[in-house]
Amino acid sequence: MIRKSLSWCFCLLVLVALAFTSSQAFAAPTISYQVSMPEPHTHYFEVEMRLSGFKNKNLDLKMPTWAPGSYLIREFSKNVEAFEALSGGSKIPATKINKNTWRIANKGKDLTVRYKVYAFEVSVRTSFVDASHGYINGTSVFMYPEGHKDLGSTVTIVPFKGWTKVSTGLSSVAGKEFTYQAPDYDVLADSPFEIGNHEIFTFETNGVPHEVAMYGDANYDPKRLMADMKKVTEEAVKVFGELPVKRYVFIVQNLHNGGGGLEHLNSTTLQATRTTYGTERGYKGFLNLVAHEYFHLWNVKRLRPIALGPFNYDAENYTNMLWVSEGFTSYYADLLVKRSGFTADEEFLDDMASGITSAENSPGNKAMSAAESSFNAWIKQYRPDENSYNTFLSYYSKGAILGMLLDLEIRKATNGSKGLDEAMDALYDEYYKKKKRGYTDKEFQEGMEKFAGHSLDSFFQKYAYGVETPDYNAYFATVGVELVDVNKGTNNPLLGAGISMASGKPVVTSVTRNGSAWQGGLNVQDEIIGMNGYRVTDDLNKSIPAYEVGDVIELVISRSGQLMILPIKLLKNETVKYEAKILPYATDSQKKQLRAWLDAKK
Repeated sequence: MIRKSLSWCFCLLVLVALAFTSSQAFAAPTISYQVSMPEPHTHYFEVEMRLSGFKNKNLDLKMPTWAPGSYLIREFSKNVEAFEALSGGSKIPATKINKNTWRIANKGKDLTVRYKVYAFEVSVRTSFVDASHGYINGTSVFMYPEGHKDLGSTVTIVPFKGWTKVSTGLSSVAGKEFTYQAPDYDVLADSPFEIGNHEIFTFETNGVPHEVAMYGDANYDPKRLMADMKKVTEEAVKVFGELPVKRYVFIVQNLHNGGGGLEHLNSTTLQATRTTYGTERGYKGFLNLVAHEYFHLWNVKRLRPIALGPFNYDAENYTNMLWVSEGFTSYYADLLVKRSGFTADEEFLDDMASGITSAENSPGNKAMSAAESSFNAWIKQYRPDENSYNTFLSYYSKGAILGMLLDLEIRKATNGSKGLDEAMDALYDEYYKKKKRGYTDKEFQEGMEKFAGHSLDSFFQKYAYGVETPDYNAYFATVGVELVDVNKGTNNPLLGAGISMASGKPVVTSVTRNGSAWQGGLNVQDEIIGMNGYRVTDDLNKSIPAYEVGDVIELVISRSGQLMILPIKLLKNETVKYEAKILPYATDSQKKQLRAWLDAKK
């Protein structure tokens, strides 16, 4: 009886041991990160990454090369130092096998990886730490195991001593201070952190809490700003009818110089100068930035071109549709600020006219289409040079114009009962909510055609994939507005060159294709010393109005230290300057259409 009991116990122990061993063998891999900044004045984040349950013979850890929303290969791995891997407290072999991949000789045991990241670039696209605060943009700090982007992880932030606040869109882990969880790497990479002693205020939109983390001293009024940001966010929600997040975070960095924003899944990072809130123009400009990045919560983060997710972090992710993702968002930023009550009708129309003026005066508008501009974002948008004005028009600018024209086209076709709002909402419902994927170029066009009620192939081929100039007034007539070129009929000369006085001397910074300076041989970087026998000490463009079309001016320039004389024949100023006028004789239908376009949605 005793022997049988012992035998039974032994078998039970073996089974338990086998079960335990088996559970270990098939345990799901886990990842956790700890980020500290013990010496923030040196601009280093220190990362400890713990990996468990990975059975690969070699485990490859990768650092992304770019940040979603900013279409440029930035090579974040260049800032990584002191990479090491440990198992059981001992170092194990780790080799960098290409620019952004480290290979670890994995023995199937728990691993600890440590590395440092130098973070001292002030932008919304990169990470930064100094003695005043820390900012983490995930793709420039967090590595991931190749083939395992789907794994969840936890992140523990260890703030520098005396820093008491962390703001991020990630969910907190209950009972663990400054510890957060991400369901997968894409969400981790898309959830920035602001760390320090920033001011925090909150408001609700559609019952969803919104946190505003304000870093840096600035001349803002928290109560006014909170109320006005709430108005803008409420107008954005009306376009799509729902707010697809449980919480939203604005990280706002107030700086001596700087500006811009970057969208994220349920948060955004905004940068503004400290004094931007002190003027009406600056304040409205900030609200426009808020509107732009917040509208991305739908347009691009959820309603997106099919190429933009899941992401390939190693290389460029090409799409023709950034003119929709960014350009439409720019258009809606202006529209939402208008609908929120911060701009009058005339001011909004002036902004639209100004955008058209700028685009039509850019030679790049005739050299590259909106679709080409989108596709070439990786080599054009963030790498401008002195000739970019002649060869490239940003998909932000052109896309905003095309968004407005499509809006007016749909309103005309439906007698004002529908517009771009309804078309975007329907696409959001179809591709984000139902099909749970991005749209193709063709599907986007078809989505617009459903609301226009007719083919838009001509529109897309001419204006999105081509460079033809739209008949703007054919679209504005729908809402009783006329676009007037106030330069029409004038006969004034134009030099066609940008001049900078930054060095205290007039130096050419740009030359407009086929303009007077272009035809006369003036080059970028030429220093203008004299004109017609007299010394030039100011921007030459100020003197040109004193001359007539056909006059020849004689410039003395210094080019690479060599003096030369250039005779330049002044050509006619062919640029446009548009103003948008509400027609005094507009019909009741046009007036109704105008109100449906510009007023807040009910």
